Amino acid sequence: MEVRLEQVSKQYGSKQVFASLNEVFESGKITGLVGDNGAGKSTLLRLIAGLDLDYSGHIYYDGKRLSKPLYQQMTMVFQTPYLLKRSVYDNIAYPLQIRHRSAAEIRQKTEAMIARLGIEKLADQYAHKLSGGESQKVALARALIFEPDLVLLDEPMSGIDAASVRFMEEMIQEYVREYHKTVIMITHNARQAQELCDRIVHLHGAAGGK
Repeated sequence: MEVRLEQVSKQYGSKQVFASLNEVFESGKITGLVGDNGAGKSTLLRLIAGLDLDYSGHIYYDGKRLSKPLYQQMTMVFQTPYLLKRSVYDNIAYPLQIRHRSAAEIRQKTEAMIARLGIEKLADQYAHKLSGGESQKVALARALIFEPDLVLLDEPMSGIDAASVRFMEEMIQEYVREYHKTVIMITHNARQAQELCDRIVHLHGAAGGK
């Protein structure tokens, strides 16, 4: 899914977050969003995700304006994982369940994802009681399992152990390579931006630009 921003501006009261932002996020690419604190990176992701509609300008998804069907084709993972107070299995299966996939498909894909994570022993445990790294891996797995066209990542790898970071980076790369989907991610990690991202967009807040 290509995401195109045309003259997008966002303001909170008297504070201009960014102004007249023009950008294209290409399909099949991992684009990194970098910039100082307060530059509006998380705000921009929320606009693209349709979580905040109070802005000026236009955002297009494969040339279309935001709609309910498009909502179903995107997902967002936050810095703090928001997991259901259910088992790991139920958390990962949830996006398939609400999209009314067949019981056989839900079971096959969920079990395959749990095996990919190597957490078979944790499948029946409550997800919200996992460690930070395991929680974020489950959150990412839940986001990817229904194969969304657009994946938005708001620093989900911040503050977790290095092994979990590498694992999640590999999952993201494999996902884009296999399904040719679009990933937009915020990162403050220079190594990650250089090694993981196909392209880097520098956000400068109200000054606009790249």
